[in-house]
Amino acid sequence: MSYEFLVASAIGVLVAGGIFLALRARTFQVVLGLTLISYAVNLFLFASGRLVLARPPIWDKSVSQYTDPLPQALVLTAIVITFGMTAFVVILALRSFLETGSDHVDGDTVPCDAQDGLGDDGESGQP
Repeated sequence: MSYEFLVASAIGVLVAGGIFLALRARTFQVVLGLTLISYAVNLFLFASGRLVLARPPIWDKSVSQYTDPLPQALVLTAIVITFGMTAFVVILALRSFLETGSDHVDGDTVPCDAQDGLGDDGESGQP
């Protein structure tokens, strides 16, 4: 099995999972979806520098092939940007939750779901 197929499959799974989560109605799931999409982009950028095993990232006279260092630098930069974006979106979602009382993306206040574990009176749904 080739490495290219494995990496392409991993990118596809990450993008599909990210899109699925980004289209959900809750803010935490949207944040996780955006994070998965950013992981897929990082993996794509890293794979764009050729998948070469046991080769140095810098040209050397004794080595005929080398790995391109530019995608590695782009991935490191993208990781830092993704961390900052994720922190900003989490704080934005927390503020939205505190102001509206709901963690739904559209901002509508909805009654608690059964999966939240809260009953109509606000107490735990445990028997």
